[in-house]
Amino acid sequence: MVTRTVLTGLTALALAGPAGFLTPLEWGGGPLTVDALPRIVYTAHRGGALEVPENSMSGLMAAFERRTAQVIDVDTRMLRDGTPVVMHDATLDRTTFSRGPVRDLTLRDWQRVRLRPPKGVPGRWRAERPPTVAEVLDRFGGRVVLMLEAKDPQSLTRLGSMIHARGLARSVFVNTNKPWVARRAHHLGLLAQLWRSRTQLRTDRPREWASFVDVLDVDYKARDADLLRAVNSGVPRVWAHTVTTPRQRDRVLRLGCGGVITDAPGLLSRTPVRNRAKAERAGAPSAAAQRGAMPYRAYSTRVSVYS
Repeated sequence: MVTRTVLTGLTALALAGPAGFLTPLEWGGGPLTVDALPRIVYTAHRGGALEVPENSMSGLMAAFERRTAQVIDVDTRMLRDGTPVVMHDATLDRTTFSRGPVRDLTLRDWQRVRLRPPKGVPGRWRAERPPTVAEVLDRFGGRVVLMLEAKDPQSLTRLGSMIHARGLARSVFVNTNKPWVARRAHHLGLLAQLWRSRTQLRTDRPREWASFVDVLDVDYKARDADLLRAVNSGVPRVWAHTVTTPRQRDRVLRLGCGGVITDAPGLLSRTPVRNRAKAERAGAPSAAAQRGAMPYRAYSTRVSVYS
């Protein structure tokens, strides 16, 4: 069964592909891949958690429609029956009307869960069912680059099979905090992303990961020296998390990071980089390039029938 979300300006998703999955008409000869990413990349963390309900289908759709980020990030966990689902926490307590561990649920149980609309997020949002990973891949796969954080390492084989079955091996980053999981993702033919905290970065040797990590995801709070060591490690992409202000963004771009993972992609996309000349030498987008992005809008009305 295909579920649908009714949203302002939503385009129809189209036809079933050769593997039986939804294939967006926009694919044409193939899906959008990481090769199409700009020099500086904005990633909507959990869909942009200061601007939309985190990890919700309607929030992810809003992030996609606004086009203020080139990558959309979601967190994944695994249910008792092995189904990968979209949820950050190990329990349902914070973001839903239910309680208890995610791991204890079956898919049938999951379909009865409803997300609690968050306070402080602009717009009006209804309670809705949290999505499965398959539903996110089928809706957005190939239309935008995705980032899936594998909160449960044991889900990696299942995630890899789902990504490969849909022809998205160059369109989805698989994120983890564990180098051994990133190495395994690489060996599975996936795009491996490794995030590290500022404490970890003090003693990390990023050069050791350059052969298997596609994105090194660094804490913006890390020391300049630690960020510079990451930028010069040989890892092809170094992005900083979790950035929420223009000042934080401007610092990591000046230090040479090639992107930011942010809860506020709308805010950052409409705020020019300061010290533009220096930042552009490091690869930051010009004001003219930023003006080309769709401006942030608080969507005041969202009707979700994703339930």
